[in-house]
Amino acid sequence: MLIHSFDAAKSECEWRDWIASGDKFGTLVVSASEGEAPIVVPTHFVLQNNRLLIHLHKANTAIPHLRSASKVSLSITGDQAFIPGQWRAKDPSAPEAGVPTSYYSAVNFECRPRVIDEPLEKVQILIATMAQFQPDGGHAEIAVDQEPFGHLISVITGIELQIIKVDAKFKYDDHKSVEFREQIIQKLLERGEGQDAGAATQQRRRLIQNRE
Repeated sequence: MLIHSFDAAKSECEWRDWIASGDKFGTLVVSASEGEAPIVVPTHFVLQNNRLLIHLHKANTAIPHLRSASKVSLSITGDQAFIPGQWRAKDPSAPEAGVPTSYYSAVNFECRPRVIDEPLEKVQILIATMAQFQPDGGHAEIAVDQEPFGHLISVITGIELQIIKVDAKFKYDDHKSVEFREQIIQKLLERGEGQDAGAATQQRRRLIQNRE
């Protein structure tokens, strides 16, 4: 992922806070056999310090490759918006001369995978997952010998991804003037499509950080 100096995360806290505020859903990318396309797995995840926890069905085609892989990637994107050329035109009288771009936030983790088959370790992954995504409880006890999770534990495989490198990017025209970025924020809020509001929030946050 190409990251310019003005797009880079300003600190580890920035990308961690962004992930904490989102839905913790990403794309796991695992190298397949030579000559084949990588295996791509959309998945929820739990971020704990310097590791990511996920679980997959034991029949997932990524698992044999995860067992032998030395490195994999998990990528998260969000708060994206297409910015039309007219919005970025240097001369308002010639909007057709403007160049469009995309705004987005992205974090890519390079990780060392460990496949987990031991039932009690899989229980711990499920407990961490439910604590994050269903913190109010309302579910049965998660245990090897208790249904409904007892059966589930037998058909899933746990994956621990040890984070070894993080690339974080917040692409919101930070190299442009304050006036320009404030205008784009307003246009995003006025358009109000897709993730425009999220993109506007990130651009405003970055603008405030740049002023500090």
